[in-house]
Amino acid sequence: MSYEIITALHVLAVISWMVGLLYLPRLFVYHSQTQLGSVQAETFKVMERRLLTAIMTPAMIASFVFGIWLISLNHGLLFETWFQIKFIAVIFMGGIHGKLSKMRRLLENDEKPLSTKVYRIWNEIPTVLLILIVVMAVVKPL
Repeated sequence: MSYEIITALHVLAVISWMVGLLYLPRLFVYHSQTQLGSVQAETFKVMERRLLTAIMTPAMIASFVFGIWLISLNHGLLFETWFQIKFIAVIFMGGIHGKLSKMRRLLENDEKPLSTKVYRIWNEIPTVLLILIVVMAVVKPL
């Protein structure tokens, strides 16, 4: 496969992953406002689980696989400051994914949800990381 095709697949996987990272905390906001055990709460559980397992996790794995593949084809990236910053931000994004997964499990088990404000804050963190990642990858300021 050509470098350009792998890059396109990487970008598509990242977009899919980001959609989930931005939408899942929003679902948590709405879920936290429902009554435990209600039909609405159970619907949110299904939506959250499917989003995480069917879209987000496969997209994250694909993002890493294609990203590593791209690095293997262009080792010089590892020595670029912009790339190192981007790589660290991507690792943090993976940590956010893990944290959101844990939050989903707590809601799935009907544990007391966090406040809507906390979920709204968690909704903004991937956005900030995304901005940093895109600026590093496109502008390469360092």
